[in-house]
Amino acid sequence: MSSNTTKMAISYALKEIVLEKPLNKITIQDIASRCGINRQTFYYHFQDIIDLVRWTLISDAEKLVKGNKTYSTWQKGYLAVFETIKKDKVFILNIYHHVPREYITEYLYSITLDLLNAVVEEKVKELKLKVRDEDKLFVANFFKYSFVGLVLDWIDKGMEMDASLIVNKLDSIIHGTIQKALINAAY
Repeated sequence: MSSNTTKMAISYALKEIVLEKPLNKITIQDIASRCGINRQTFYYHFQDIIDLVRWTLISDAEKLVKGNKTYSTWQKGYLAVFETIKKDKVFILNIYHHVPREYITEYLYSITLDLLNAVVEEKVKELKLKVRDEDKLFVANFFKYSFVGLVLDWIDKGMEMDASLIVNKLDSIIHGTIQKALINAAY
């Protein structure tokens, strides 16, 4: 098995076991047994279960918004974030309640900043603007905090609200705002 295949198998085993018991009760031996490896193989790839959780979140994040990183499709990418979190509700809530909160926020920031950087770059090119890199990053970060705050609030409230309503409300608020922010930042 390649290194990445092994990591994926370990990650998948963790996600299966989380459906059966809380994250803080899962042992490395549980994970190793589930995917047919020994503990040393686990430690070759990850320092501990928290490191595995972090890798799993980042790995999942990279797959989420592919193909939906444009001004006209960011809503689909953002909705995919909500849908994936809802689909992995048990896993996400286990992480949310048993590991430092910054892991879940880092995961969400990673997804969202990737999406927003692409949208910002697209708008800069489309409008033929000259905007400093730090200003583009500032605009992307501004919206990143809003996007992530909405997701965290949604998780805090039990993921009850229809995610498409949240995305539609956000879209109506920020429609044209990214463009205006970039025009204001242009030199």
